[in-house]
Amino acid sequence: MSSTTKPFEEKMNASVDHLVRELASIRAGRANPAVLDRVTVDYYGSPTPINQIAAVSVAEARILTITPWDRQMLKPISKAIQTSDIGINPIDDGQVIRLVFPAPTEERRKQLTKDVQKQGEEAKVAVRNVRRDAMDKFKAMKKAGELTEDDQKKLEEETQKLTDKYVKMIDETCAAKNKEIMEV
Repeated sequence: MSSTTKPFEEKMNASVDHLVRELASIRAGRANPAVLDRVTVDYYGSPTPINQIAAVSVAEARILTITPWDRQMLKPISKAIQTSDIGINPIDDGQVIRLVFPAPTEERRKQLTKDVQKQGEEAKVAVRNVRRDAMDKFKAMKKAGELTEDDQKKLEEETQKLTDKYVKMIDETCAAKNKEIMEV
């Protein structure tokens, strides 16, 4: 790993990290606290993520419990969840909010796997764009006399290996998520 390719590897890694975060928010029928990551509650005038004002835990395979540290936040949290796009109605018992995740239908699971593939493709495009930027930079460096032709070829090969590595990681991440979605 040369210092010349390091910034490009960091950008590729950021693309994979972004994909992992996006896939975590896809509801696969199992209770997953990450589905609440984008839901914010008005907490004393500022939008605050639920996990900062309540304990979020998985009670059972399909049930998520939210226990606010301040009981007065039960109603605002329920309202925020109802108005969000996660599509689950919260059950508020005065102490705890429960989210029961229904098992997705076969059709819904197939749609989710298509969404996962689409996000995977977008991540691959991002990685390939980083590779293209790297190749352009190496050509410019050779033209400016900063690199020899052998060094340029070596850097291009290194960048291609990095690209292959990250594309493989993206494929594996998507395959794992699809497996999780298709489990009944």
